[in-house]
Amino acid sequence: MSVVQALQSEQRTVRAQAREFAGDVLARVREVTEPLPTATERYRATRPFYRQMVEAGFLRRLVPQALGGDGTGASTTAALAEELVVGDPGVALNLFSTGLGLTPLLRAGNPAQHARFLPPFLATTGTPLASLALTEPGGTANFDEPDPGTGESVGLRTTARRHDGGWVVDGEKQWVSHATGWEGTGPDLMSVVCRAGHDPDPQNSLAVLLVPGPIQGLTITGLFDPLGHRAHLLPRFTLTDVRVPEANLLGEVGDGLGIVRSAFGGALIGACAAGVMRSAFDVALRFARTDHRGGRVPVVEHQGVGFLLADVKTRIEAVRALTERACAALDNGSPGAEELSVHAKIFGSETAVQTLVDLMRVVGVDSYGHHLPLAGLVQDALAYPLFSGGNIGFRRRRLQALLADPDYDPWSTMDG
Repeated sequence: MSVVQALQSEQRTVRAQAREFAGDVLARVREVTEPLPTATERYRATRPFYRQMVEAGFLRRLVPQALGGDGTGASTTAALAEELVVGDPGVALNLFSTGLGLTPLLRAGNPAQHARFLPPFLATTGTPLASLALTEPGGTANFDEPDPGTGESVGLRTTARRHDGGWVVDGEKQWVSHATGWEGTGPDLMSVVCRAGHDPDPQNSLAVLLVPGPIQGLTITGLFDPLGHRAHLLPRFTLTDVRVPEANLLGEVGDGLGIVRSAFGGALIGACAAGVMRSAFDVALRFARTDHRGGRVPVVEHQGVGFLLADVKTRIEAVRALTERACAALDNGSPGAEELSVHAKIFGSETAVQTLVDLMRVVGVDSYGHHLPLAGLVQDALAYPLFSGGNIGFRRRRLQALLADPDYDPWSTMDG
């Protein structure tokens, strides 16, 4: 068996395992979490489901084999993500948010940092959480903006100053998954993006520091009430005099720009979009085949409904195909990998939103209530154009920068 055949066989195995897990375990999440009145209660109620994902080895799948995990690349991760999202988008987000929090360590950590921080995430026990603390009040779409020296708050404002051979971090962050941890004292590991030193140019000052939990100096100042992913907790918090050893700096000061950009790959959102569309399509197709709406034939036999469902199926296949191309390019190191990843994120996320609205039109007014899952799914889908770097403020800017580069080859995406 060739290497390619072996990887394809593994992807099929992972997809089948995740699909079975989603049907047996994650399909029960909403009935447990939805009746609970607060975001904190709903979030904590997902902990047993998260533990089962860890025990199933799914968290290990997010760590490359070279670092002791079971991950074999973006293609396998995308297959895992799509299937888990079909089961429950919120608990799937809990898992992949931890993966995002680990990405700076995986990409830029040294062997000593890997040995110190990765073991809890390689075990198949417990409920370890990781966070990537980037977003700040006022937004961080321009996190690479240099300080003009006017005293105005621009770019990234969280700072790290040297003290007693280490760092002291101060700042405010928000919309950071798992920042509370399960008990309000922070995650097991937080990757904090900050400005280190006094250089106004982020090329020279942006840094990422690894802060293990419980975090002394972390104060939760508010909890957002999100439209979707109702069992996923998204706080606003401050970091005050948080002491971080020098050994917890990833790479060098100034490496933060590259670390952050590499963390937000984009293709994974395409896989999540395919998953949420699949889940909604199954609901709408089952309805169309069985419900007559008082007429003589099932709804699916009406041409308008049938054509719309056919178009939706085409969109799902197109999003999956684009995502698979982006993941294959990432796994192969192809020159067009970055561009394809951004396309997968933008096209997948925006197609998912339109598709969920169209499927609600198929079902009609009954889709507007939460007795059917479509209302909750459309709320979840609305996050995808905003998560992992907003499509307007971050993603399309990346494409614009590529197009403006005189050395840009628009058809490098066809290579590899």
